[in-house]
Amino acid sequence: MTRPAPICRDCLTPGPPDATRCPQCGSPRLLAHPERDELAIAHIDCDAFYAAVEKRDNPELHARPLIIGGGRRGVVSTCCYIARTYGVRSAMPMFQALKLCPKAVVIAPDMRKYAQVGRQVRDKMLELTPLVEPVSIDEAFLDLSGTQILHGASPALTLARFALEVQSQLGISVSIGLSYCKFLAKVASDFDKPRGFTILGRAEAQTFLKSKDVSLIWGVGKVTQARLQKAGYTTIGDLQNAEPRDLAKVFGDEGLRLARLARGEDNRRVHIEHETKGISAETTFFQDLSTDAEIAPILLKLCERVALRLKKAELCGAGITLKLKTREFQLKTRATTLPPTQLSTRIFNAARHLLQAEIGAHHYRLIGIGITHLLPADAADHADLIDHNLPREKAREAALDQLRAKFGQGSISRGLTFTPQPKTKP
Repeated sequence: MTRPAPICRDCLTPGPPDATRCPQCGSPRLLAHPERDELAIAHIDCDAFYAAVEKRDNPELHARPLIIGGGRRGVVSTCCYIARTYGVRSAMPMFQALKLCPKAVVIAPDMRKYAQVGRQVRDKMLELTPLVEPVSIDEAFLDLSGTQILHGASPALTLARFALEVQSQLGISVSIGLSYCKFLAKVASDFDKPRGFTILGRAEAQTFLKSKDVSLIWGVGKVTQARLQKAGYTTIGDLQNAEPRDLAKVFGDEGLRLARLARGEDNRRVHIEHETKGISAETTFFQDLSTDAEIAPILLKLCERVALRLKKAELCGAGITLKLKTREFQLKTRATTLPPTQLSTRIFNAARHLLQAEIGAHHYRLIGIGITHLLPADAADHADLIDHNLPREKAREAALDQLRAKFGQGSISRGLTFTPQPKTKP
C-alpha cells in the first residue's frame, strides 16, 4: 500500500514521504498513515474541557494546576493536564486531590458556560458533516464518508483543519481518533491526549488490540472485567483467540459482542439523534382561573411532572418558561434562568415568581411549564457555601421520588396541593 505524503497538523503543509518534521514550520506533528485517506469514522473529544474553558477565560491560570469541582459534593469534576501530573483524576475526593496537589486552583463548575462552548464545538462539527452523534457535552462521533468533494480534502485533512479552527477560534483543543469503525475511533482519540490525532486502520487493528487489557473495550467495567479475568480472559488477545461460541456459552450475547470488538469488528453506524431542546408539561382548565391560590397548586404538579422527566432522561435545565393562555386564547410566555436543576421545588419557585407577575391581568384557560437549556444530570444542583438548604431539598425530593416509584405517583403530595383544586382536562 502506497503511503500518502505526510501533512503537518500545525500548518497543513504536505511533506516528502520520509519526512519526520514539517518542511515549512519544523513541527514534528505530522499526519501520516497508509490508510489515512481511506478512513472516515472519527471520534472527537475536547481536552480537559471544563478546565480548558476556564484557562481560556483567565490567562493567569495557564501555567497553574487547575481543578474543577469542590463545593459540598467534594469531588473533582475534571482537572487540567498539569494537575494530572500530580495524580489528580476525575471523581477523586477533593481532599485527596488537594493532598496530591496542594497548590492547585479550585474553581466551581459553570455548566452554562461549558454548555455554550460545547454547542459552538458541535456547530463546527455539523459544518463538516450532518452525521454527528453526540456522546456528551464535549465529545461526538462523526461520519465523514462522501465529504471529499464538499471540503476538497480527505476526512483526515478536514479534521486537521477542524482542530486548528477550534483552537484558534474557540481557544480550546481537541483530540481526534480516525478509523473505519466507532469502537476504534474512540480508542484512537484517547491514545495521545492532549491535541492528539491518532489513526487506526484495518491492517493493524487486531495487532494493536492484542496486548491491551479487556477494559479497553467499550462497556467493559469493573464487574465485567472481573468476570472475564475469572474465566481466563485478561487481554483482548485472549478474546481474539477464543471461539465466539465459547464466549457465548459463558457470557451470552455479550460474549458475541466482545468477540466481534476484540477483532476490530463494529458495525454500529454514526446515529443522528435530534437533540432534546426542552422538557415540558401543560394542562387546560375546565373553567377559567385567575388567582394564585387556584393556579399555583396545578403549577406545582406540572413542575413535579417535568422534574421526574428530567431525572428519567438524566438531564437538568437552566431555563424556565411559563406558558399561559387567556380566556381570549391569547398566548403569553414568560421565561427566566436559574442554576442548573432537576428539583421540582426549585423549578416551581422560579415558575411561581413568573406566574405571580401575571395574576390579576387575565383569566386563564391553560398553563404550561417548560425546562430549557438542558445539560447532563451531573451539572444539577451544586451547593455553594451560602446555600444551606440544597442538601435537605435533594434528600427530601429523593425520598418523595422513591415513595412514588413504589406506591404510585398519587401516593404522596405536598401541602400546597391539599387545598381543593379546580378540575383540569387530561
